[in-house]
Amino acid sequence: MEYQNPQPGQGVHGAAAPVPGLGRTVISETAVAKVAGIAARAVPGVYSLGSGPSRALGAIRDAVGSSADHAAGVHAEVGETQVAVDINLVASYGTPLHALANQVRAAVYRAVEELVGLQVIEVNVEVTDVYVPPPVKPSPAGTTEREALL
Repeated sequence: MEYQNPQPGQGVHGAAAPVPGLGRTVISETAVAKVAGIAARAVPGVYSLGSGPSRALGAIRDAVGSSADHAAGVHAEVGETQVAVDINLVASYGTPLHALANQVRAAVYRAVEELVGLQVIEVNVEVTDVYVPPPVKPSPAGTTEREALL
């Protein structure tokens, strides 16, 4: 969708206003989703974004060192001056879920409004799962890590 400065003569956060006749700015839903995804992942207690098979594929991709899909688990609907964001996330066990959703919501509002310059009208957060780390297996007494691998 096309973004047009809602108040001619006033830029976002002190930036210069667009000059009429010199072009237009288009901000894609993918760009907004990436900004929102990066902001959401930075919140402590978010284990990952997305759910189901896409999460498993993301874990494999991360293990082999491929670049992360920052928009995974995020959907943005961009209008002329406003945006709505939907986020699916997996929380780390022990994190209060309502508080986590509120922190993610606040981080996404802040990042999208500051970096993209669009008004965020809503951020919907769906906690699809809770990650529980596997139990740590104790190594037999007297063996070193190298011996345990052999």
